[in-house]
Formats: sequence, structure tokens, C-alpha cells
Amino acid sequence: MKKTVVAVAVSLTASLVLLALGGYSVVYAESRKIPVYKVQTEEKILSISFDAAWGADKTQKILDVCDEYGVKATFFLVGFWVEKFPEMVKEIDRRGHEIGTHSDTHPKMSTLSAEKITTELQTSVQKIETLIGKKVELFRPPFGDYDNKTITCAENLGLYSIQWSVDSLDWKGISARQIAERVQKADRGDVVLCHNNSDHIVEALPAIFAAAQNKGLSFVPIGQLIYREGFKIDNTGKQIPLN
Repeated sequence: MKKTVVAVAVSLTASLVLLALGGYSVVYAESRKIPVYKVQTEEKILSISFDAAWGADKTQKILDVCDEYGVKATFFLVGFWVEKFPEMVKEIDRRGHEIGTHSDTHPKMSTLSAEKITTELQTSVQKIETLIGKKVELFRPPFGDYDNKTITCAENLGLYSIQWSVDSLDWKGISARQIAERVQKADRGDVVLCHNNSDHIVEALPAIFAAAQNKGLSFVPIGQLIYREGFKIDNTGKQIPLN
């Protein structure tokens, strides 16, 4: 079977070029690489994600609400959180949710050398994979901070870099109603950003999930939302299939 390898890059001054190299296709451009913010899809699906770096008090309740509404989410875990809460990592996986890396120590990745970025990713991935016995395929940069070097290092490790298109702002301590109102605008292909230990996220989730269901939308893990091959990413971060 032919395999498609995609180097995701976007140029603000040059159009994308598609080269066929034997059984491989490579999409590249001159300058800026961009993570996946959103996915162009005809399916009525979207994703909700929870970044976990500090605290785990609300994680169990988040899992319970997800179960109640039949939602499968993606959790991006920092390495030191994995070390501190190994049983919760296993429980997230046991409940059928996806786990990605959020780095090992939560640094601003663009300030690090390529070697240190690689170490951050390899170390955190190994911690997660050791606990759940499954391959980690997704990476969310801490603070949403990235550059070409960061994305390239992730690509070299087989990781898809993921941002978000709808920010709940739950980390700001806003009310459950305000969180839900922000997220209820999400539609097909969106990636929603939440945090596992924010003040009012648990109370906001039922309204978020019910609103999506009323639109006929289903939440799936990000790994089921994104394309793994044959895509490009435009300058807004939308992942678009080539065919």
C-alpha cells in the first residue's frame, strides 16, 4: 500500500507545492508551519480537549459527565502530571478517551533548542505509553506557543501538532454559563480547548454537550477528527483534504 507523508507547512508568500516522489507525496512550502486548528469535514463531528498540567480534582467528574453524554474526548497531559496522577491517566484511557502529550515540563517550546524540544516530547510520550500501552500520536504545545522548529521536532517523532479553534477561556475563572456560551458556537470540524481542573468546567459540560447534540453534532477524539494523510493546512490552521 502506498503511504503518504505530509510535511505540513504554510507560506504567506508562496503557494503550496505538491511533489510526487515514488510512492510518497510531500506537501511543503517555503516558510511558516502551522498546527491543526480546525478540520474541514462533511461529517457532523467535532472534538473537545482537556489540557492537564496542575491538579486533578475535577478530572473524575469530567469523565463521568462525558460518560453520561456518550462523549469521547482528548486529554493532553504534561509529563509531571502523568507522574503525579498515574492512576488517573489509566482511568482516562480505560474510559475510552484519547491521550496526547502536552510536553514534559510545560515550557514555551519556541524558546528551546531542537534537542530540548525533542527531549520534552520523547520523555512525556514515554511516560504516557508506559502507563497505557498505546502509541501517543498528538501533541499540543504549552501556551499555544510554537514555531517551525517545534512542529518539525514533533513531526520527526510522528506527532501531529494540535491547537484549537474554540477557546472556552475556562482557565480565566469565568462562570459555567459563560464557558458554555463560548463553546456552544462550536460546529463541525472545530477543536474546543478546555482544562481538566478549571473552576467551573464540570458545571459547564452538560450545557455544552446538550447544545452540540441539539445541532446533531457528535464529539469524537481529535485523532478521529483529523486527516492522517493527503491533506494541507491553510493559513488559518484549517486542515483540508486534498481529494
